[in-house]
Amino acid sequence: MSLHKKEEIIKKEFKVLESWEEKYEYLIDLGKKLPEKPSIFKSEDKLIHGCQSKVWLEAKFNGSRIFFDADGDALLPRGMAALMIRVYSGLFPFEIISSNANFIYEIGFQTFLSPIRANGMLLFLKKIKFYAIAFNAKISVRLNGQI
Repeated sequence: MSLHKKEEIIKKEFKVLESWEEKYEYLIDLGKKLPEKPSIFKSEDKLIHGCQSKVWLEAKFNGSRIFFDADGDALLPRGMAALMIRVYSGLFPFEIISSNANFIYEIGFQTFLSPIRANGMLLFLKKIKFYAIAFNAKISVRLNGQI
C-alpha cells in the first residue's frame, strides 16, 4: 500500500474522533495492541533520545523496503509509535525520504498532544527518516557497484 493511501486511512480514522479524549483513547488502544518486546530489544542504539518516555525503534531492510518495529515504556507513546509504524513500515526508502508527514498536522497532533509529546512524535519521524536515508545510501552503493 502506498504512503499516500496509508496517510488517507489514518486521517479518516482521526476525523471521526471528535474530542482529544477520543484521540488519546485511540492512541492508547494502539499502544495496547503493539506487542511488548523483550528487554534485549530495548537497547541504547534503538532508543529515541529526547522523548518524554522511553521509546525504541528498530528498522530492518529486506533489500528494497524498510520494516519497522517499536516499543515504549508507556501506552500513549507506544500508540504513537504503533501509528507511525503503520504508516511507514513496508515502504521504499525514497517514499519515506520524500514524505512531508503533513498527515501528522492534519490529524491535529499539535492541538491535542502536549508540546513534549508532539516533539517526541517528530523525533520518532526523524529517526524513521534517518533509517530511510541510510538504507537508500546502501541501495545506491549496491547499484553503483553493479554498474
